[in-house]
Amino acid sequence: MAAAKSKDTDERAAGDATTSGQPGMKWIPGATTLMGSEDFYPEEGPVHRVVVDGFWMDVHPVTAAEFRQFVRETGYVTVAERALDADQYPGADPDLLVPGSLVFQKTAGPVSLDDYGNWWEYRPGAYWKRPGGPGTTTNGLDRHPVVHVAHEDVEAYAAWIGKELPTEAEWEFAARGGLEGAAFAWGDKHFPDGQQMANTWQGEFPWQNLKLDGFEGTSPVGSFPPNGYDLYDMCGNVWEWTSDRFALRDSNEVASPCCAPRNARHDAQEYAAIGQPRAHIPRNVIKGGSHLCAPNYCLRYRPAARQAEAIDTSTGHIGFRCVVRQR
Repeated sequence: MAAAKSKDTDERAAGDATTSGQPGMKWIPGATTLMGSEDFYPEEGPVHRVVVDGFWMDVHPVTAAEFRQFVRETGYVTVAERALDADQYPGADPDLLVPGSLVFQKTAGPVSLDDYGNWWEYRPGAYWKRPGGPGTTTNGLDRHPVVHVAHEDVEAYAAWIGKELPTEAEWEFAARGGLEGAAFAWGDKHFPDGQQMANTWQGEFPWQNLKLDGFEGTSPVGSFPPNGYDLYDMCGNVWEWTSDRFALRDSNEVASPCCAPRNARHDAQEYAAIGQPRAHIPRNVIKGGSHLCAPNYCLRYRPAARQAEAIDTSTGHIGFRCVVRQR
């Protein structure tokens, strides 16, 4: 496990971080670095080399209070609040073609882990301001990550505030905090000295949450130690949207520095969710895992972890953060 080697120009650029970035952001020095993992889930491999230019990243995920300001100033209506187009969801139950979002329901006991419908419920009326549906509120959750935001929503917020979404390569590089090749954002030990390093699920998912980290659901941003770049909640708490379309990596990609792609991103639809519901909906990469990730089901609170998420989907465990790139 070695720290990634930064480019010479980044030391000079870092000196301008306080004037070129925005408040609440940290400068991430660029580097040639290894991305991916071959130790956990197949979609994370193969390990490959990429070049990432320096950029500024939000210190923590966008909070409910920050998103509320955006909505108040723009009148923006999220995807979860809009009427659904029946043509986009052939065969769907008409009773579910109403505004809403996916809400997690802890089960009463062990269930099959092959069917996520055992713990996810499409709940009419759920959206960022009513995270559990009608009758719930974000009151008291100002410092929690905003959730129930689809990809279109987070792009709109980023444009409003003058930022962008990170690419998968930028996100993963920042999450590692300089610890190239480490399993977690804090190193290789799951619980160093017995310490909980992120908001994840302890116990048997999806029915037994021991709450050893002190939280049942999301947690206020900054509740756990930052990584080596002083970024909080890069792993656990909520998954985070990236700008990249999901693509399975080519095993023929080489790890040679002479061939490393620079600021790699996937813009085209390169992944078909064959056999999955709504397979025609494009999928983007989400990163970082969430408070619902557990070793017995989804050990994905790691920098290399990645999943494909339909861009029209919002849930109670996906949020986002933004970046500003050097021009």
